[in-house]
Parts: sequence; structure tokens; C-alpha cells
Amino acid sequence: MSLRNVLIVDDDPGMRQMLTLLLHSKGYVPSAVEGAEKALAELEQRPYDAVLCDVRMPAMDGLELLSELQRRAPDVTVIMMSAYGSEEVAIEAMKRGAYDYVGKPFRADEVALVLRKAEERERLRRENVRLREQLGGNRGLSTLIGQSPAMAELHRAIRKAAAVSSTVLLTGESGTGKELVARALHDLSPRSAQPFVAVNCGAIPDDLIESELFGHAKGAFTSATANKKGLFAEADGGTIFLDEIGELPYAVQVSLLRTLQESEIRRVGDTQASCVDVRVVAATSRNLDAAVASGAFRQDLFYRLNVLPLRLPPLRERIDDVPILARHFVEKLNLELRRSPRVREIDPEALAALRAHRWPGNVRELENLVERAMVLADGEVLSPSAFSGLDGSPAAGRPDTGLSIKQGVRALEIDLIRRALEATGGNRTRAALLLEISHRALLYKLKEYGLADAGRR
Repeated sequence: MSLRNVLIVDDDPGMRQMLTLLLHSKGYVPSAVEGAEKALAELEQRPYDAVLCDVRMPAMDGLELLSELQRRAPDVTVIMMSAYGSEEVAIEAMKRGAYDYVGKPFRADEVALVLRKAEERERLRRENVRLREQLGGNRGLSTLIGQSPAMAELHRAIRKAAAVSSTVLLTGESGTGKELVARALHDLSPRSAQPFVAVNCGAIPDDLIESELFGHAKGAFTSATANKKGLFAEADGGTIFLDEIGELPYAVQVSLLRTLQESEIRRVGDTQASCVDVRVVAATSRNLDAAVASGAFRQDLFYRLNVLPLRLPPLRERIDDVPILARHFVEKLNLELRRSPRVREIDPEALAALRAHRWPGNVRELENLVERAMVLADGEVLSPSAFSGLDGSPAAGRPDTGLSIKQGVRALEIDLIRRALEATGGNRTRAALLLEISHRALLYKLKEYGLADAGRR
């Protein structure tokens, strides 16, 4: 779920201009108005996904506007900001329904990070609603589609691991469904009524991640105008999912190790530690053994995380699940796309082509391919021509790299990067999330492969 359209409300023209440029550079579609009255008028004219609102404004202030937005547009995500903020203002804003609070002056990445967190929360909320509607409230293994022996073995392992609170390390290629497994572990555990908090360690800037995970005390750094609750504290009593744990900066690995050993956290800038009861599920698509050998990942932390290892099989190892998954995605996308006419079936020749594909992007690649086919195709049957990019298809456009592994990996990465940029409309931040690499790593690869202008918005 993308909070793409953002309304900026601030009486300072310089702040409006700066935020407009900043959000535009991050792939959002911002608009800006100078006061609360104009904001309400603008919201009457067109829908917005999020409102970034100053607290102190003439006439109607930000908190009054927030209350009005709760009445008129309760689905809009509201983020407050103020140079005059205090902890009391932040708490009052949260009480009135604000998603988060940013103190001025703030770092450029701070606003974008809060919006990304809000997007993830909204995506999970809507996914939960959809799944409960489709599955009648059933949870657990129902989202892990497949009947192959590999999936049956994974289901058995999840049931066993869910019964205890030991740390789980999920390994597997990008797109194999590690977050779905983490949610299943939580939903089947005694903690299922408590929070489930997911965080992509590779998507948060290095200088912000410790504060995001463990929180910070007021005054810990320039923009810390109030105490901040970290994600571990939010997950207290429940489960925290640390995706792409291999991207965690070395310095933060020390703090995480202490949390795993002592069941306590210490906010940035605080001298006091506090206890937390959190089940940790970590995931990586990297080879952590190699990272430990190279000194990029702490060996003692690896041992703490690798208590219950679960390997997620790639789609090529459970190819019999491809038709089942494809039909599942058709039903799911019929609802989401509100397609008319509905797709009723997939042509047998198309299913045969899907089964023959190598699936380097795994289940995520299959879902994206089915979605593209449903958007572009006409009628109620998806024919072979509706699917492009399959092995052996001219539409795939992959160069012949012979038997060179180096050239083959290069061609595959270029292909996946292009697909991710196409799927996200050129939004590089979201493309990096789809590829399960950091935004910095994506920018490096775009430069390395001469794709600097690919998908640019």
C-alpha cells in the first residue's frame, strides 16, 4: 500500500517548498497549502493518502485540524510536525489519532522514513482485512499456499517452531515468502493476540536504524524533541520480524545481541535499560556464514539468531505448486483489481509455460506476472500470449550469456531491476523493497549496469 498523494499543510512558504521537493524526490506526489482551512477545502476536491501538518498555524492550529480530519476523512494518515513541539504535544497528537510526530528541524530521511512506516502499517492493515474477509477469519498457515512435499515439510516445521518462543532465522531466496512465514509463526503462537511488528533492516538509513529499533530519549540528538518509543517496545509481548538482518550495521548488531541475551533495550541517549518480552524472527537472503567469515556479521549474534533455522524452498523446488499459486493469485487479483469481466481460468498451455519457467524471482515474480497478465489481457481466459518474460519466450528479452555464471547473474539482475522499476512506476525506494535490497545497493547497481535513467519518474 503506497501513501502516494501527500498534502503538506504549513504556514511557512519555505518549509512547504522544501517538503514538496523532498517528497517529490522520494517518489511521492505532494501538494502544499498554507493553512488548515485551505487544507480542508483541498481535501473536498481530491482524495489524499496522507497529510503532513504543522502544529502551530494561525486561525485553526494543527491539532484542531487533526480533530476535524478524524471526523471528515478518518482513513487519511496524519503526521504532525512542529518546531515548538514538546513531549506533551506529541502525546496529545497521538491521542487525537495522528500516526506519528516529527520535530523540527528534522533530517531529510526522517520524514520519508515515517511515511514508509505508515505505508507498511496501512498495507498490513488492508491485507489483514482482505484475508479475514476471504478466509473467514482463519489465520496461521492459510496464506502459505501449496501442496508439494516441500511445503508440507515447511508447514510441519512452522507448527513446531510456533509453540515455543525461541529465536527463528528464516533463510531463502528473495520472493519466497519470508514475511508470510514470520506472520504464520506469530499467528500460531501463544502470542497471537499481541503485536506483530515487521521491519526491513535494509530499508532504514544506517544513522536512524538504532533509534527506530530501540527508541531514543529526548535530546539524544538535534531533532529528538521528544522521547520516542522503538519498534521493540511496540512489539512487547508479541513478535518482531527483522527482515534482511544481514543488512544491519555492525554497531547496531551489538545492541541487538544485548537485547537477545538480556531481554532488555536501551533507548539512544538513555542511561536506563528496560525489559521487553519479544519473540524475534529474523530473515535473510544473504549467506550469513560468509558474512561472518568476512567479518561483516558478528558470529555471536549469528549463533543467537540461528537457534531454530527454517529454510524456505525456492519455487523451482516445488514446481507442482505453480498452478495452485497462479489460480490463487487470479482469485485474489479479481477482487483487488475489480476486474470486469473476471478471469475465470488460465489456459492449459499457459500453465504448462508457467511450470517450465525457472522462477528466479520465486513467488513474488509469479504474482507480478499474473497481475500484469490480468491488467493487459482481455476476456475471461489468460492465454499463453498474456504472459511475457517466461523462459524461452521472445518477450523475455534476455541475452544469450552462454555458460558464464558471471554474465548470467548480470543479465538476471538487470532483468529483475527493470521489472521492479516497471512494477513500481519507477519508484526506486519501492523497487528496492521488492528486490529485497537496500536503496543504496539499488542505486549502486543502477550505476554499475548503466541503468541510471531506467524508470526515472
